[in-house]
Amino acid sequence: MQEEMRLSVFAEKKDKQLIYYPEKCIGCGTCVQACPKGNLTVGAVGAITRGLLDADFLEIKEREACLVCGICAKVCPTGALEMKQEGKTLTDMSYLSRAMKPTSVNENCVHCGLCEDICPQGCIEVTREISADGKLKLVGKTNIDTECCVHCGWCAEVCPVNAISVEKPFEGRWTRDEDVCQTCHTCVEVCPANAIFNKKAKPGERVEKISHRPDACIYCGACAIACPVDAIDVRKTAILPNVEKKGVLEKKLLEAPVPNAILRTCLETDEDACLGCGNCVIVCPVNALSDRELAAGHLNNMDEKALLGVKNGRISVIDQDLCGADGACAMICPVNAIWLVKREVK
Repeated sequence: MQEEMRLSVFAEKKDKQLIYYPEKCIGCGTCVQACPKGNLTVGAVGAITRGLLDADFLEIKEREACLVCGICAKVCPTGALEMKQEGKTLTDMSYLSRAMKPTSVNENCVHCGLCEDICPQGCIEVTREISADGKLKLVGKTNIDTECCVHCGWCAEVCPVNAISVEKPFEGRWTRDEDVCQTCHTCVEVCPANAIFNKKAKPGERVEKISHRPDACIYCGACAIACPVDAIDVRKTAILPNVEKKGVLEKKLLEAPVPNAILRTCLETDEDACLGCGNCVIVCPVNALSDRELAAGHLNNMDEKALLGVKNGRISVIDQDLCGADGACAMICPVNAIWLVKREVK
């Protein structure tokens, strides 16, 4: 369950403020899609999720250029962006996160704890004890932290007595190019709803590289933004809650591609520490896309790699601008000779 959250004042104009709560943000970029000035940026979602970069998913380019119109806050599915006027939060039904019915549990709950076990965001807490009235039953409380809930529906799906109600933010379409996907697992780790996973193959069975759970997906687009090789496409096809002035928001979002992720990182290396093992070269999904043999562990043609190579037994960054900020190289390096650092958004 979440404690008191950090906040950032993104912009101010007269008596209005645009507030950003990083802990609520899932890096989906829906706000970036909607911003009429193109003044918001999202990027490095994979590296941040993996704890490789100390940064927030979202940044504002120019505070002075922001209209403080609130469109970004209206479309945010988690309430990570909030509008305040004269210090008071605007809570009308034109905001998706406000119009969406909160996930709730009714009196049918038997406090079994399945919802708590399955919640991908850790939003549910169940306290229970054996009934003292002589009956074979559990008594207790099931508390849902609606501030961190992403409305994925896992809790309602596993509930044995249909005691939980969930309203999703969007309907949508999720597709992935099997040939482009390099199975780097970035999408699996950034998905806030645990809607992307790897199937376990039986001996001799061929399965797809990455699998999708449509019933859990909230079609936010975080996976597509985080994918370092642009193998995933997510489109919103409907806004489900009864939001006021829904048509205006739908014109901004429906069938729109996710925004391009801004490269907010640089790769830095320690040549003295590097062992020249080539693990980072092999695991880099951008490299693997350009040279299929790398996926099998081959390090031939070292000078022709797209992003990372090994030269004279030491790591070499060939083209910084191709980096997808997934952090696979930093995660696999045995001596911490390569890492990501934050760079300013231009």
